[in-house]
Parts: sequence; structure tokens; C-alpha cells
Amino acid sequence: MVRFFRMGHGRSWRKQVLFCAVLWIGVTVGACFAQNASVSLRVDFAPAAGKGHSSAPPPVVVAWLTPLDGNGAPTLAAEKRTYRMVQKNKQFDPHLLVVPVGSLVQFPNDDPFFHNVFSLYNGKRFDLGLYETGSERGVRFSREGVSYIFCNIHPEMGAVILAVSTPYYAVSADGAIGIPAVPPGRYTLNLWSEGATQESMNAARQMVIVGPDRTDLGRVFLVAIPSPLEHHANKFGEPYPPAKDADSPGKAY
Repeated sequence: MVRFFRMGHGRSWRKQVLFCAVLWIGVTVGACFAQNASVSLRVDFAPAAGKGHSSAPPPVVVAWLTPLDGNGAPTLAAEKRTYRMVQKNKQFDPHLLVVPVGSLVQFPNDDPFFHNVFSLYNGKRFDLGLYETGSERGVRFSREGVSYIFCNIHPEMGAVILAVSTPYYAVSADGAIGIPAVPPGRYTLNLWSEGATQESMNAARQMVIVGPDRTDLGRVFLVAIPSPLEHHANKFGEPYPPAKDADSPGKAY
């Protein structure tokens, strides 16, 4: 004998189906996040040839993982937003800013005089021109790369903006780096430091595999050098003019 079972009311049945769907999505998403790993590595510095050992703290290092299997790309778009690098007391704050590619960076002038922010490096070339206290101008960093930021009036001002095309990056000042929530897959490991030679950073670039049992990327060595921000030309490629006397009448900066 065949028995027929009555379905519940339409509204109740739809609620049950919706509940099951939400539960399945939650379990699936939870399983995906459970597979993500916190990736660690250690960066040590060796002195440049002919240089003695230095007891100074290791320079700041940025590490980022670029996906080779397509994982992680959708996450980056959600992280694009507006950042700020403030000009105050003839300094940029922060000194180092890491942003996703496509982000807008605003440069507010909080000093009681004019500034002229510019960058002539390959990351993003721009010249914001002179602008006064209380105003700000912005730049969109549309491609990956390192931009050294200067002021055309004040040679002591220098900063760095690093635009990356991945959400998997971290900054460290003590050599130990941890990159959180990295999905399993193949990546290119990239390193950058203001205090390292370009040759050693190129040599450190490598393909790595991240998985449940592959979260420690080991130790990487860079060669230390003085910061390139210490000596630089103005936006015309010329030396800065001598600083004016702070007590000179009519001083505009």
C-alpha cells in the first residue's frame, strides 16, 4: 500500500528550505575559512660587502603573496578604499603606507605653509603642485609598485607607498612576519624593504606553496643598505637650494 504524506503549509515549507540553504552556505564558508592559514617567515639582514656588523634594529620589511592559481583575487576589490598620508611638522605620516592597487591616497597639508608632493619613481609618477595649509590633494595608485614620496620644497621630507595586487601582505619591523588568512595554493613570495638592496630583494622572490602543513616559509636573507630617501634631488632632478634662515622676514615655508 502506498502512503502519501501531506506537505506542510507553503510558507512553512519555504522557511525550511531557506533554513537548509543558509545552513549549507554557512558550513561551506566555514570550511573554506578553516582551510586558510597564517603564513610565517623570518627575514634577516646581512651587511653589504665591505661593511661591518651593525647593531641597529633591522629595517622594516613588507612581504606579500601573489596568487598563482587565481585564489584571492575577488577579495582585493573589496579592500580598495581611501588612505591618508598627512604632512605635519615637515614629515609624512605614516612614513610607510601599503595599499591595494586601485586605492586613493590623500595628502592633507596640516602645516602652516605650502607643500609640493611629488614622486618620480616607477610605482606612480605624479606632481601635486603647491597647495596651502588645510587643503589636500589625492592620487590613485593604479598599478603595483614602490613609490618614493617627496616634497619639492622640504628635502627632509620622504616616505614610501607600496601598492600591491593581493590582499595577502604584512609589515614587520623585527624580522618576524605573519600573513593571516591565506588560502591553500601556489604563490609568489615578494619582499621589499627601504633598507635592502634591489638585488637581494629580487633574489628573495620565489614560488611557495601554502597548505595545512605548509605554513612556515622559513628564513630569507636581504642585504642591508642606507635608505635611498636620505639623499635625493628635487622634482627637476636638481639639488635643493640652501635652506633659508628661519628668522628671515617674508619666509613662506
